[in-house]
This record gives sequence, structure tokens and C-alpha cells, in this order.
Amino acid sequence: MLLPPSETKRDGGDERSHLDLATLSFTELTPLRTTALAALRALSRNRQAAARALKLGSTQQFEIDRNRAITISAVMPALERYTGVLYEALDGATLTADAIEFARGRVAIHSALFGLVAAHDLIPAYRLSHDSRLPHLRLGELWRASIAAVLEAQHGFILDLRSESYVNLGPIPERGVFVRVVTEGAAGSVRALNHFNKKGKGEFVRAVLESGVDHDSAESFVDWARGSEIRLEFTAPGELLLYV
Repeated sequence: MLLPPSETKRDGGDERSHLDLATLSFTELTPLRTTALAALRALSRNRQAAARALKLGSTQQFEIDRNRAITISAVMPALERYTGVLYEALDGATLTADAIEFARGRVAIHSALFGLVAAHDLIPAYRLSHDSRLPHLRLGELWRASIAAVLEAQHGFILDLRSESYVNLGPIPERGVFVRVVTEGAAGSVRALNHFNKKGKGEFVRAVLESGVDHDSAESFVDWARGSEIRLEFTAPGELLLYV
């Protein structure tokens, strides 16, 4: 399962350990991570430029300090680092040990700074979004082809729960399926959601992790969802609708 990141991050982590790019999963992305990290650190030397590029208001200046300290600050598993609506609904801190172990190798998060990271990869708090502007570096040009290649090389089925903005930074192969969250209105009408989109995705991912059931196709996910009182339906080719 491929998840989006969140702009907000949890503070703290293991003070005895710091960012080590060599320990992150998907090691073929390490040179690109080095490039993005260097550009972000260069930007962070100028607070005004960083605030503009990262779209930070007066109460968000701490994000620049996070970026300045990114190589020496504490790290924690990515699944715990990200906050926001999706991750609050997923509530990784309360998952059982079995569910957390099940997430290893089955959950990846698409970061604008690190590319793809596994749920258990240790990362610091940082601020960089898909539409942030780094000096002399376009994130789309940096990530798109390489992330698409990494995803193509993965074995098995990919369920894409990212936002479309992150899909544009690295599309999944044709064997994967994109999940769109909707609700059913009057007379059977279908409406896309915003806030509850993220909440629905978080609850869905938690349910999958708690089930401990592996899926090798969209059909397998749909069959499992039906038995778990989750409404997941086929729509256009390469797309599933998750009703909330």
C-alpha cells in the first residue's frame, strides 16, 4: 500500500540516532535523496526565502529550524512521524505488534524529500511538500521517472492511496490500482471528499494492517472488504472507489 505523507510531523524520536540515508529502504533513491536534502538545507540558510518557498506563515517558522537541524535531529519510524488526518485515523502508535510487523514491506510512504520510505524507516521531522520550490531543483523532474521505475520493479500488487499531486511525482505501474474516496448522496449520487477522504484512507489502512491478510490483486482487496463491512468497488480501469 502506497500512502501520501502529511505536511505536519510529530516532534521527537530516538535522540541517540540521526538520519542515515544508507539505512532507508529503496536504496536506489539514495543519490536523489542526497540532492533533495542538500537543496533543502541550502534553502534553509535564508529564513525569508525558505518561508516563501515552503509557504510558511509567521507561526510556522519552527519548520525552518527543523530543516536546519535535519541531519542531527532525532528520528522515528515514518509511520509514527507523520501526523494529520490520515495518520490520526490510522493511529500507528496503538497498532498491535503483529500489525506493525505486517506493515513492514507492505506499506510505503511517498515523501517529497526522501522519495519512497518504508513504514519502519527512521526519519527526522522536516518540512517539504510536493509543490515546494527548492533552489535550482524541480521536485517533479527529480522524482518522477525514478520513483516510477522503483514502483515498476516491485513484486506484487500496488494499492495507491496517495493524493493525485503525489501520483504526479511517481506514477504506479499498470498492474496497480488508485483508490478514490467517495460518499454516496441522494438517489445514489457519488461525491468525492476532502477531509473525510484522508480519514477514510487512514481507517482503511488500519483495518488492512489489523487483518494481517495479504492481497495480490484488486479483486482480493474487494473480496476482503466485503467481508469486513468496508465498501470498496471497481469503477474505471485502474481505479477503486472506497465509500465512507
